[in-house]
Amino acid sequence: MAMKVLEPISLDKTLLKIRNRDLKSENIAHSVCSRVQTGTDLENLIGQDNGKTKNQFDIDLLESDRIFHRKHIQELCVNYRLRFLSVKLFKYGLPEEALSAWEELEQLHQTSIEDLMIAAPSKSFHLKTYDDPLLFAPMGNDYYYMIHKWGNDVSPLRRLKYWPLKNVITFLLFCLAVSGLLTWITPVNKLGTTLLWAPFIVFLFMFKSIVGTVAYYFFMMGKNFNSEIWDRPFKEN
Repeated sequence: MAMKVLEPISLDKTLLKIRNRDLKSENIAHSVCSRVQTGTDLENLIGQDNGKTKNQFDIDLLESDRIFHRKHIQELCVNYRLRFLSVKLFKYGLPEEALSAWEELEQLHQTSIEDLMIAAPSKSFHLKTYDDPLLFAPMGNDYYYMIHKWGNDVSPLRRLKYWPLKNVITFLLFCLAVSGLLTWITPVNKLGTTLLWAPFIVFLFMFKSIVGTVAYYFFMMGKNFNSEIWDRPFKEN
């Protein structure tokens, strides 16, 4: 069981699970899949580009499992501390397999596909590492078509590792948990006999110290929460 939990995670499959779960939870009568297959409500799906670049696809040739809304990509990036940025900022170029997939998609749809986006770890855009990138083409209305995925799958521990940095709430919950643990292992027996609220006072002291120390180091190093940086093109993260 432990080995299964630690098995690498495929980001494209995880992204598909996020989309399918979201569609189910919202009780949408016609999901993205059915709309693509039948062509109904097409204008709402990829009709208006809201001032952003829109690639012209042949709806009948699209694979429904490759269409994702921006909010689904955002959830994946926030959970695993990834960036969703222009392919122009990906320093190390696309591998041959991704370039071939791009070219095949253009030939299939008889169009030029531009303004591609990549979802990958932050270091992929700044350091010479690359780890499980996903290549997307914008469709308009915040929908994206996944062209290709390459590289190695990510460790399932990556999500756990960056969970405290997901947003302000998870950061505070992490600090509360650590404070509770440190309070529990701190001996307060003698102090507790003279001061009824001793454990609570120790907990507040621990919490204040941890929040102050971690926050100072976090922001001093130019870091920020996953929910804030997932689509930022700036080096500071």
